[in-house]
Amino acid sequence: MTLTTAPKTGHATFLYAELATDLDNLQADIAFLGIPYGNAYSFADIVNDQTNMPAAMRQATDRIQRSIERYDFDLGGPLYDNRPIRAVDCGDIVGDFRDLTAHSVKAEAAIRKIRAAGAMPIVLGGDHGIPIPVLRALDGDGPITLIQVDQHLDWRQEVNGVTTGLSSPIRRASEMAHIGEIFQIGLHATGSARTEEVEAALAYGAHLVPSYEVHERGMQAVLDRIPAGGRYYLTIDMDGIDPSIAPGVAGPCPGGLTFPQVRTLIHGLVGKGRVVGMDVVEITPRSDVNQITCITAGRFIVNMIGAAVRAGYFDKPAS
Repeated sequence: MTLTTAPKTGHATFLYAELATDLDNLQADIAFLGIPYGNAYSFADIVNDQTNMPAAMRQATDRIQRSIERYDFDLGGPLYDNRPIRAVDCGDIVGDFRDLTAHSVKAEAAIRKIRAAGAMPIVLGGDHGIPIPVLRALDGDGPITLIQVDQHLDWRQEVNGVTTGLSSPIRRASEMAHIGEIFQIGLHATGSARTEEVEAALAYGAHLVPSYEVHERGMQAVLDRIPAGGRYYLTIDMDGIDPSIAPGVAGPCPGGLTFPQVRTLIHGLVGKGRVVGMDVVEITPRSDVNQITCITAGRFIVNMIGAAVRAGYFDKPAS
């Protein structure tokens, strides 16, 4: 069964990584995976603009990271710190117009193969429904503390009968036995959070952290609430970032998180436990400005990789 296909335009891979679509024989420390398709709420949304995000992220590669060997001031040195890190791009999950749920099955299978190879999956969305199959595939990594950056709560039970769409990923995650505490950071304005969704999140015990709490108290105060020594998955919906640096989203709204705040979160998570994977989602490339949303998302990934490399995540045992 074919799970992925190689990108066809421009930069062939993300961050100049080696292309590796044979997931049965994967050898990697870090694996980038595009998951363009979510589960649509209407026929018109089957191929929404978010499906163009993985390609747009690859096209922004040379603005995200000019070249691998260059000194990066976010990291204090080159991306891979002159270590023998193997990063690969596994391409994009294949869609099937005859079966509009087949891509979710393939996405879960692909993540399972990436984890079986011992690699950290870094997922390029797609809309915010795509973490659902990703998190399902991480059942062997639990218990996982789920960290969400988002404008919206994403606890909808269903929309138009669809229970696995972009407004439901955190509710679906809460139903997974291997997902423990949930921290939802950057919430502001309105959207998917009706009163019943807020009540459901609070009943679960989710930690709701409005963006204004972060602005007033700082991200370190949020990090201090996250248990140390855990295993974390980070999902970043780019509409949780202030539109001054992330305008290319379907629901831009002022008051979002800043780049330094999210960078602090990323480095803090890496330092206090083990990040098992991350995704960036919900970029609408047609409304982006000078690629800045893709660049911002890409720099989050660069900071995750650089911090993980320096924390020894990929160090090989001495022979």
